[in-house]
Amino acid sequence: MHLYAVTLQKSSGITAAVYGSFSAARQHELVVARGKVLELMRPDDNGKIQSVHATEVFGVIRSMVTCRLTGGNRDYIAIGSDSGKIVILEYSGDKQCFERVHAETYGKTGVRRIVPGQYIAADPRGRALMIGAVEKQKLVYILNRDSAARLTISSPLEAHKSNTLCFDLIGVDVGFDNPIFAAIEVDTEEVENDPDTKEVLYEKVLVFYELDLGLNHVVRRWSDAVDPTANKLIPVPGGNDGPGGVIVCSENFLVYKSPSQPERRCAMPRRKDLPNEHGLLITAAVVIGRPTSSSSSCRQSVATSTR
Repeated sequence: MHLYAVTLQKSSGITAAVYGSFSAARQHELVVARGKVLELMRPDDNGKIQSVHATEVFGVIRSMVTCRLTGGNRDYIAIGSDSGKIVILEYSGDKQCFERVHAETYGKTGVRRIVPGQYIAADPRGRALMIGAVEKQKLVYILNRDSAARLTISSPLEAHKSNTLCFDLIGVDVGFDNPIFAAIEVDTEEVENDPDTKEVLYEKVLVFYELDLGLNHVVRRWSDAVDPTANKLIPVPGGNDGPGGVIVCSENFLVYKSPSQPERRCAMPRRKDLPNEHGLLITAAVVIGRPTSSSSSCRQSVATSTR
């Protein structure tokens, strides 16, 4: 016998949110995850957010990202959960519900540290997805179309590295070059304890993974050390829209890093009444405006949330 608990009052805390055009082209919509509930929201004419559709997923949504195929006008939703599958959904305006496009199994069910699902990232041009675990495992899926113009995904390409902890994972904007994904990692084999200060010594590294579309394999293209307090990555527009690379968010400061550009550092603004010993960390960020295949330029800005 299998039992599933459904509460009378649904969850209200939002654990993940993505923006896109899900029900129709040029719609401004949000999809939020409330633990085990997936909800589509849309602003009305007065600017108030209205709930369009909400559904139970009978699982735990751990991560979520939008992806749009090149030349498309609607967004898909890729979800990492405790199901041991990568699930791609689209919203059907006719049926008023989320429809499953793909569900590929790659591991065991449950929230496990070596089973991917904690992190998921998409190439900004909609060509690939990377889904990662807290430890060791990362998988890359290539997105494409079939003869009926429906979305298809390839078999998984492995980018595993043993004894490695992942802290964040994003897709890097490189235009139409080979897709690149960036991750903050720590090699646990190199962690040491200082006998004098009793401190744990380790090195965090920013790693770029490149998907070679011609050879169908993933390689570690570039890596560089970052501050031990680094916790989040923000993509910088690339291709014809900017220099590319990423912004590494650390305690009290930001660092711009790119294999082809010099490093730049910027301190976070602080309130005058905030004690110096109180550190600032960015916990959430979004890039407003993104390049599309039909437009070579767009206005970009970054909104962040700190603690």
